[in-house]
Amino acid sequence: MTDTATAAPSSASAAPTGPAPAGPADMTPPRVMTLSASAARRVRKLAEMEGGAHVMMRLTVSGGGCSGFQYGFSFDATLNDDDHVFERDGARLVVDDTSLDLLGGAEVDFVEELAGSYFKVNNPNASSSCGCGQSFSL
Repeated sequence: MTDTATAAPSSASAAPTGPAPAGPADMTPPRVMTLSASAARRVRKLAEMEGGAHVMMRLTVSGGGCSGFQYGFSFDATLNDDDHVFERDGARLVVDDTSLDLLGGAEVDFVEELAGSYFKVNNPNASSSCGCGQSFSL
């Protein structure tokens, strides 16, 4: 078992061959996301409660929050044309194309603490985030 999720974007594309060109393109975040093992377990459990194995957790980014952008989590059984699906151990995370531009390379984790439990996005593209962890800036 590996600690990475496999990406299955909605549209097929060929992987580039050879070394990537140097320059500003190197600054582009990867268009993949991962689920931690604890997040995958929790998503599977919640998806079953929401309607079964066909239900996926959707992660979106929208304007707002105290830092400029905010994360949104919901459950969905529908895939849109611009959706990308990332899977780990049977748990599926769905991210739309626009949100993935801001989330590329991020990991979704599930944290359990004495004060409560929550999904946490470890986003390498965020330059700062607020104390609640639901809002970030670039």
